[in-house]
Amino acid sequence: MKLWGGRFTKPTDSQADHFHSSISFDKRLAGEDIRGSIAHAAMLGAQGIIPARDAELIQDGLREILADIRAGKVEFDEDAEDIHMNVERLLTERIGEAGKRLHTGRSRNDQVALDMRMYVKEEIGEAKALLLDLMGTLAALARRHLDTYMPGYTHLQRAQPVTLAHHLCAYFEMFRRDLGRLEDCHKRADEMPLGSGALAGTTYPLERQMVADGLGFAAVTRNSMDAVSDRDFCLEFLGAASIIMMHLSRFCEEIILWSSHEFRFVELDDAYATGSSIMPQKKNPDMAELIRGKTGRVYGDLVSLLTVMKGLPLAYNKDMQEDKEAVFDAADTVRMCLPVFTGMIRTMTVNRANMRRACEGGFTNATDAADWLVKKGVPFRDAHEILGRLVLECSARGKSLEELTLEEYRAVSPVFDEGIYEAISIENCVEARSLPGGPSKAYVAGLLGEYEEFLRERGGMEG
Repeated sequence: MKLWGGRFTKPTDSQADHFHSSISFDKRLAGEDIRGSIAHAAMLGAQGIIPARDAELIQDGLREILADIRAGKVEFDEDAEDIHMNVERLLTERIGEAGKRLHTGRSRNDQVALDMRMYVKEEIGEAKALLLDLMGTLAALARRHLDTYMPGYTHLQRAQPVTLAHHLCAYFEMFRRDLGRLEDCHKRADEMPLGSGALAGTTYPLERQMVADGLGFAAVTRNSMDAVSDRDFCLEFLGAASIIMMHLSRFCEEIILWSSHEFRFVELDDAYATGSSIMPQKKNPDMAELIRGKTGRVYGDLVSLLTVMKGLPLAYNKDMQEDKEAVFDAADTVRMCLPVFTGMIRTMTVNRANMRRACEGGFTNATDAADWLVKKGVPFRDAHEILGRLVLECSARGKSLEELTLEEYRAVSPVFDEGIYEAISIENCVEARSLPGGPSKAYVAGLLGEYEEFLRERGGMEG
């Protein structure tokens, strides 16, 4: 018989029972559920709501059940529907009548809200640690490539020269914001909902703060209906996870391009590439492609839960059972992708010479030549037109700006003199951009010092 079956005169249809059950996926909340129940039982005993001896029996029994679950000794029962009822049934089987007192003063509605908050907090901690490891790898790699020149791109066209260090620092900034989003999400997940009951609290004299303190929550929720009926903390986590995956996917797209024969900027380590079953020459960036592909499923998790929640009246609705698989999938995906990506970029070989050669084609120094004219008194719009004509001429003749003679320059504008050659050197194009946020070596080196201090404070700097 169901634990809630007193009001019913017939059993649930077998197909409906299977459809309704969530134990197949919410069993992974066993640790959170049992820790929450231990804290709840301890509070019930301390408040005299249940006998102290029963509270002790419940806590001991729950610890044994958790140990057995972790040891693979527990077979969950679909008839018990979910992890909450499975645990309660096991407890009652083991300790008898005392186990029936565990659910005093709570509902599965506030129980599952507690479990999900605990789960999200733990996953945020995991994701933060993996992000810090990635950021440490980026900072260390950037430190080694302060003098590695490469083209910066817009519209996937060579635009202006930068350094690989500057490029990597762009992703460091993105991942640092991702870290901040996770920390912000943690703050909003860090409120303890137990004591909200089904939606209107309870008449028992629960000491909610005791439970919150025992479970490491910063505060208790302030409205019982809100506490059981919203999953915005899950959505916020899914949003943060989606943005992390978006940043990984963009970087993966670049790794895929850079490792191609057309670019040859990097070569992936054999441990992070695969071959072809038919073409023996192939070395495929499958890990990068898979991360790029898995980004879509995390987006799907976010959109799925947003859609589930969008039309629900207060308070709890069974639709909200659909929160778990979306959150589990996104958390698993992020936790799987981050270390693979970190290992991939940590072990890849950078082809400095090819990156440098790419700077010298594509007229990446044209803007600097125009700026040089402006500093000589030429209005920028005129300077822009002059360089456009020079680039057009070079393109037609298969030459670079560096290869033009001074006479050829002066044929377009008499303002040009020998100084133009220094102005358009790749090194000068980079080093002259020393403003905060620019790619100059001095600025980027200083920025890396800040990054390294940031990481040391959080234990995320590579040794």
